[in-house]
Amino acid sequence: MLESKRKAIIFITISFLLAIVAGVFTLKQVSALNEELGGMTEIYVAATDIPSRTQIKPEHLSTMKIPKGFLVENSHIETSNSEELINKVLVVPVSEGSIITKEIVKPFSEAINKNNRLVAIPKSDRIFFDREDLHALDRIDIVVSHNFDGQPKTEIFMKDVLVFSTLKKENEFRGVMVEIPVEDAPKIIHMENYSDSMRILKASVGKDSVIINENQENEIVEEVKEEVDQVNTEEQTNGVEPIDTGGQEAEQQ
Repeated sequence: MLESKRKAIIFITISFLLAIVAGVFTLKQVSALNEELGGMTEIYVAATDIPSRTQIKPEHLSTMKIPKGFLVENSHIETSNSEELINKVLVVPVSEGSIITKEIVKPFSEAINKNNRLVAIPKSDRIFFDREDLHALDRIDIVVSHNFDGQPKTEIFMKDVLVFSTLKKENEFRGVMVEIPVEDAPKIIHMENYSDSMRILKASVGKDSVIINENQENEIVEEVKEEVDQVNTEEQTNGVEPIDTGGQEAEQQ
C-alpha cells in the first residue's frame, strides 16, 4: 500500500512537472508568434451600426485587441490615439464590429449640411492652380476654357467657392476639396471631365494683399483725373486733342 502511494506521488509529480514544461513551452511559442505578428494592440471598432456623415460619439465605439501583423500600417486608430476621433465624422456607413480606419474618418464641420456635397478638384495636366497655399475656409474662383461650335471661350465658371480641405500626398499639394450645393456638383464634375482646361484662382484676401476701401478708391480716382487733366493741359498747349476722362459719367455714378 505504501509502495503504491509512493508510485502515485511520483507519477503525479512527474505529470505536474511535465505540465509546467509544456505550459512554459506553449507560452514561449505564443510569445514568439506574437513577436512575429508585431505584438497585440487595442483598436477602435464600431459598437453599433453608424450611418455616414455621423459625428463620432463615445457610445458609437468599442475596443478590440488584435495582433498588429493583421493590420495595415497606419490604417487603424489605436485607443492611445483617441484624440484622432475628436470632432470627426464617418464618410461612409459602418456596420457593428467593423474596424474604424483613418481613411473613413474626416474632420467635422458645422458648415456641412444635407444640401451640400464635397467635390474633389485634383491637380492634373488640365486643371491648374495659380496658388497652392490654399487652406480650409479659403475661397476660390474657377475659370474654364472650352470650345462651343468651334469657338474657343474662356469664362468664370464659379466664384467664391468654399474650400473644405486640401488634398495632399506625402506633403505634396494634389488639389482641393470644395463644398458646394448639391445641384452644383454635377456642373463642376462635368467641367472637370470635358472642359479643355480649368484654372483655379485664390479668391480670399491673403496677408500680403492690399485692401482698398471706398475712401482710398475715391482718392485714387481723383489722383488719376488730376494726372489726366495735367496731360490734357500740356497737350492742348501743343495743339493735341485732349483725352476724354469720362468725368461727367463718373460724377453721376
